[in-house]
Amino acid sequence: MALKLKYFAVTAALFVALSFCFERRAYAYVDPGSSLLLFQSLSAIVTGAIFYFRRKIKALFTRSSADATDVSGKSR
Repeated sequence: MALKLKYFAVTAALFVALSFCFERRAYAYVDPGSSLLLFQSLSAIVTGAIFYFRRKIKALFTRSSADATDVSGKSR
């Protein structure tokens, strides 16, 4: 698994490097709203990841019920 991830990372880095080496002048107009679309996409990805992993994130900040019991067996 780690080897596949390494090959993917090397391939992606090579693709990005080659795309910057062979760039051509683009005769196009970038709309000011394009950055807002990028911001919206990134915020949707982050929000979706937080929603998907919400129980694991909550478990990091809360104690489990086994930790909340005293030596005598009574809960706090």
